[in-house]
Amino acid sequence: MAEKNIDTVYTSPNYPKDWVQADCSVRYKYHFRRGPLQMRVAGNVMSLGFTGYYQVVGSTRACVSGAVISPWTPPCNCGFEEGERKVNVSFSNSVAITPDYKVKLSIKRLEPQPIDKCTVCFWGQDITKQVMMGLKANLDEAKTVIEKNYGVVDLRSRFQILWDKLSQVYSVYQSGWLQINPRKIKLNNLMARNDSLNINLGLAVHPVVGFEKPSSQNSTIPNMTDFGSNPGFNIFLDAMLDYDSLSNIVNAQLKDKRFDFKKGPVSKYVVIKNCRLLGVDNEKLVIKIDFEGSYNGAAWFTGKPYYDEKQKSIEMHDVDFDIKTKDVLLNTAEWLFNKRITNELKKYSRFDLKAYLDSATIMMNQQLNKEWTKGIKSYGQINEMKLIGVYPLSKQLVIRSNCSGELAILVESINL
Repeated sequence: MAEKNIDTVYTSPNYPKDWVQADCSVRYKYHFRRGPLQMRVAGNVMSLGFTGYYQVVGSTRACVSGAVISPWTPPCNCGFEEGERKVNVSFSNSVAITPDYKVKLSIKRLEPQPIDKCTVCFWGQDITKQVMMGLKANLDEAKTVIEKNYGVVDLRSRFQILWDKLSQVYSVYQSGWLQINPRKIKLNNLMARNDSLNINLGLAVHPVVGFEKPSSQNSTIPNMTDFGSNPGFNIFLDAMLDYDSLSNIVNAQLKDKRFDFKKGPVSKYVVIKNCRLLGVDNEKLVIKIDFEGSYNGAAWFTGKPYYDEKQKSIEMHDVDFDIKTKDVLLNTAEWLFNKRITNELKKYSRFDLKAYLDSATIMMNQQLNKEWTKGIKSYGQINEMKLIGVYPLSKQLVIRSNCSGELAILVESINL
């Protein structure tokens, strides 16, 4: 419960000169002051209340069916000698947000609840009911003024600030860029807690992770709308593996490796001096081998990259000599077509990706739980990262993963 001291005072018109005529038999003048404001919230309803303190000077006369049959008595009072009379006053305020970002405040004045009776004159005339009726009239006037000044508040410009920040480009682990690309927005729920109004929004976004920084593209925030959606997110993440690095891995296994061949009485051999990987047609990997020995030269081998889900590794399938290499070697070194070389290449061109997938998951989880800019934080986790494709481009080997998980964005201290 929050309290705030308010010094507002209610009085009858031109107090203490003018009388308030409650009915034929009662007239009074009063002074009313408001105690500390008390606030309670639940859901989207906020209750404002306070204890009121009042003093009344009143007179009575006898009336029958609205006809006066006696003069006014001398003025009597309550709330002076016996202490100010008390009454509990409260308003119920419900908040709603329209699709065009207008906050509508609906105020309901609840019935004032008297704590003390107000009795006047020596015979104890109870005029509490009449005082409450006059108080309700004043409270209704206050309610009208509040609704006029604060009943509708346009927040579109504030939400546009948030939309613009979500449209910016953010660095991802200093190795790439994330663009959230918001598309639609909807109101999930509205809830008051303590002294704050919490708005839970749903976003439809088209996130893109890239290695080149794109330009920010601000757009006008659309009206809120309801749209079907699945919880969480699902994005594609591309990793670029440099062929030089992959070539070094293969070289570490095959450099200076000797292969001996024997066909009848003739013995031949070759020693691998260097290996280099290349991509072609976004489909095949090419391994160029420089060798020495019984025959000096170079040979090209082709194969298709294949991802082994169980082993979490990339392997080369269908490894064989390139057609041009076959044409060159057919008449001079046909003995090189022995399957030993292709089998060794297949064996040592296997790349373990388990460490990559583990580190990528850790990196993504770190990036999902951070403050992107002042006042905007995200909380989330990767539930699954699955490799779905390997693409041997001309300059890099692209490994495409599909990431699914959950993400929430908290806007807490943004200056709206």
